[in-house]
Amino acid sequence: MGPEIIFFVAILIISVVVHEVAHGYMAYILGDSTAKHAGRLTLNPIAHIDPIGSLVVPIITSILGMPFGWAKPVPFNPYNLSAGKWGPALVGLAGPLSNLLIVGFFALILRSAPWLSLSGSFLELVTLIILVNLWLAAFNLIPVPPLDGSKILFALIPYRWRKIEQIMEQYQLVLILLAILFISNLVSPVVMFIFKLLTGAGI
Repeated sequence: MGPEIIFFVAILIISVVVHEVAHGYMAYILGDSTAKHAGRLTLNPIAHIDPIGSLVVPIITSILGMPFGWAKPVPFNPYNLSAGKWGPALVGLAGPLSNLLIVGFFALILRSAPWLSLSGSFLELVTLIILVNLWLAAFNLIPVPPLDGSKILFALIPYRWRKIEQIMEQYQLVLILLAILFISNLVSPVVMFIFKLLTGAGI
């Protein structure tokens, strides 16, 4: 296994851990302590790693040139949230926002590269961090369950259309496979555009 794959898997693990902890903290702020009691409000990767999604899948998909992976979802009880129907949406949004904060921080470093004495290898690492987190944010905002975007979608649609939520959750396995196979191809140009907009650099 080459160093590029090792770096990618390490960055992915750290990024998905931050993503999941953000979900848990938002739920905690809104009144639900399920994640806290489950020991998931920690940045310790051991509490979040899914052996398949965080290790096996990222390694295999990286070798195939289609890097992908996930961590164990942080549990929360929507009935404990203080924000009503918007509670799950806020919890869902917290994950991608945490990734975008990481993107913003490292994009500033990349923007400042001409004035800083930074090695080329470090800048490559920064670029990889930005791309991984942009991908995580963009992909998770796709509005199909169990992705975070679905929680936002279900908060926005009128109650009389709740049948849509039931149907989408019933067929979520099919929807997530379609998202991985097809919609992700639409995400790539968006990620590249945002990357260039934020950093002023191309790949």
